[in-house]
Amino acid sequence: MKVLLYSGSMNLVNRSGIGQAMKHQKKALEYMNISHTMDRKEAFDIIHINTIFPNSLWMSMVARRKGKKVVYYAHSTMEDFKNSFIGSNLIAPLFKKWITFCYNRGDIIITPTDYSKKILQTYSIKRPIYNLSNGIDTSFFAKSEEARKRFRKKYKLANDEKVVISVGHYMERKGILDFIELAKQLPHYQFFWFGHTNLNIVPSKIRRALKTDLPNLHFPGFISRQELRDAYSGSDLFLFLTHEETEGIVLLEALAAKLPILLRDIEIYENWLTDGEHVYKATTLETFQQKLEQILEQQCPPLTEKGYKLAQERDITTISKKLVELYTKSESAR
Repeated sequence: MKVLLYSGSMNLVNRSGIGQAMKHQKKALEYMNISHTMDRKEAFDIIHINTIFPNSLWMSMVARRKGKKVVYYAHSTMEDFKNSFIGSNLIAPLFKKWITFCYNRGDIIITPTDYSKKILQTYSIKRPIYNLSNGIDTSFFAKSEEARKRFRKKYKLANDEKVVISVGHYMERKGILDFIELAKQLPHYQFFWFGHTNLNIVPSKIRRALKTDLPNLHFPGFISRQELRDAYSGSDLFLFLTHEETEGIVLLEALAAKLPILLRDIEIYENWLTDGEHVYKATTLETFQQKLEQILEQQCPPLTEKGYKLAQERDITTISKKLVELYTKSESAR
């Protein structure tokens, strides 16, 4: 078995969760000693596709004509496409038709969670769908005092300053508007949003919000994986305000770093993350503010050890074995 991890248009997704997922897949194959390549000119038995760009669709068709097996990793749904870019809600139904067409070119479909699997099962997809986490390298994101010091030094933060972070694109779906509002309401805490999106493709209300000038609100932009690890170790709370996800790799990273987490109470996390056991959840700005302050002022029981155990269940060493099992299933599909 030799796997082609197709990386067409990698420059468009390298700074996204899909880019991180592809890195995890490569590491999983290395861990399992499975022969693989990212060069489409090399011989291969299975092509693993993570994107729904036209060149990915073309490669899936070429591979099938050559008798190769096609594994599509379904990171995207119509539901998490909405409230993202300019016009995304308008074209969402067309996006659904497009990704359905792409996924039907695979022999099997993999998607990160049972929640996203259930969504895809309502589409007109005729291929077997399996759920498998994107995975997380828990050893890389392990909490570190040295990493904490690097983060605090870089951003000139006193050791006793309370820091709230979030990670993601500048999207309404990601909850960035609420993040900014909470920074306004809580000036005694520092708020950092890591990530970047071309402002030419985001709605005007997001562009206006990003111009909010507050001494405790910071948008450092995209940072390296190593710097992000420092941020998890150096901050006091991971605030995940997303309205819709297929999993949330950054959430896995925060769990692995044993960082306290406050997230929006949405369906995907109902049967996975329990409020008051693994993380804390909220639904309104008022409850987010209340719980955020309670967590930072240590008025809530710590939950990080139980959260870390969930991250361990999705460690790359475990996910890699399951991924290879699904590759084997693809060989007998169609």
